Amino acid sequence: MNLLTSDFEAIYKEHKVLVYNVALNYLQNVEDAEEITQDVFIQVYQSHSKFKSNSSLKTWIYRITINKSLDFIKHKKSSKRFFIFGKKSENENELLSISNFEHPGVLMENKEKSAILYQTINELPENQKTVFLLSKLEGLSNPEIATIMEMSISAIESLVFRAKNNLKEKLTNKSNEFRKNK
Repeated sequence: MNLLTSDFEAIYKEHKVLVYNVALNYLQNVEDAEEITQDVFIQVYQSHSKFKSNSSLKTWIYRITINKSLDFIKHKKSSKRFFIFGKKSENENELLSISNFEHPGVLMENKEKSAILYQTINELPENQKTVFLLSKLEGLSNPEIATIMEMSISAIESLVFRAKNNLKEKLTNKSNEFRKNK
């Protein structure tokens, strides 16, 4: 069965902001988030016949977005490691620097704090990071996150708890380190 152009356009219009925001939360880079958004909708178009109605279309698209974002991050990290062992890149600064977070909605005076927060979120284990982003930044409920991540609600609650505690500990350590160096 072919996906009609009008159906695909409706799916795109309804979910493009969600996909872009999730990707931006993971990648903290506008161009990378735009690329992931394109990749997600290409996959949605190409694999719509594989979609099972066990979950909602929104949940399926969330899952694709998270997987594409995580794959992108893994690929970027492997490129950085590869560079250390001699691989040259046309853009060495991109490989050597951690992405600068320049979210359009962040005000100038909060930019540094936001960068530290996102850097710290990126240090969380993958599942904790995913749960935290979906819960706190996307505003999803634990049952919604459980469906997206294919885990139990209690496992999600535990991951949210651990993510918040890890973030609190890491941010406290960074704050103490900053005070020492002042």
